[in-house]
Amino acid sequence: MNPKDRRVRKTKTQLENGLAGLLREKAINEITVTELTERVDINRSTFYLHYRDIYDMMESIENELVEKIEELIQARPVSPFGENSFPFIEDIFAILAENKAICAALLGSNGDIAFLHRIEAILSKHSLKVLEATFPDRSDDLKYSYAFCLSGCVGLIKTWLAAASPESPEHMAKLTFRLITNTLNIKS
Repeated sequence: MNPKDRRVRKTKTQLENGLAGLLREKAINEITVTELTERVDINRSTFYLHYRDIYDMMESIENELVEKIEELIQARPVSPFGENSFPFIEDIFAILAENKAICAALLGSNGDIAFLHRIEAILSKHSLKVLEATFPDRSDDLKYSYAFCLSGCVGLIKTWLAAASPESPEHMAKLTFRLITNTLNIKS
C-alpha cells in the first residue's frame, strides 16, 4: 500500500471523527471548516484537498456508507427470509460498528434525516420483496409489519450506537433477527 494512501485515509479518518464529535454538539449548518480543522489539528488547506466544504464532506461520508451497504446487498442477497438472513444482518451491524462514531452522529439529533431515509429505502427495496415472496398470503399486512420492524430496528441501532460499551455486532444481529422473526411470527 502506498504511504500516501495511508496518510490520506488517516487524515480523512481524523476529519470524520472530528465531524462526528461536532455533530453531537450542533447542527451541520453551525459547523465551520475552521472549527473542524482546529479540533483535529489539520490545516484548512489539507481539508480543501479532499472536500469543497462541510456539506461535501458529509455527503462523501454518507455516500461511502451507502456504497458499503449496497455492496453487501449485492454480495449477500437475502432470499427467502429465514436463517440465511442472519449473516446479512450481522454484516450490517459490522459496518455500523466499523463506522460507529459517524453513524451515531448521522443518526443522532443533529444528524441527517435524509441519510436515514436513503438507508431505509435501500433496505426496503430489497427486504420487502423478499418478505413478500416469503409470505405471499400476508401481503396486505406485510407493509405494516415491515414498517414496524424497520422503525424498531432504527431505534435499536440508535440505542446500540449510543451505548458506552455496546454489545458485539453478532449479539445485536441475533437480537434483531429474533425480534424480526417474532414480529413476523416466523418459526426460528
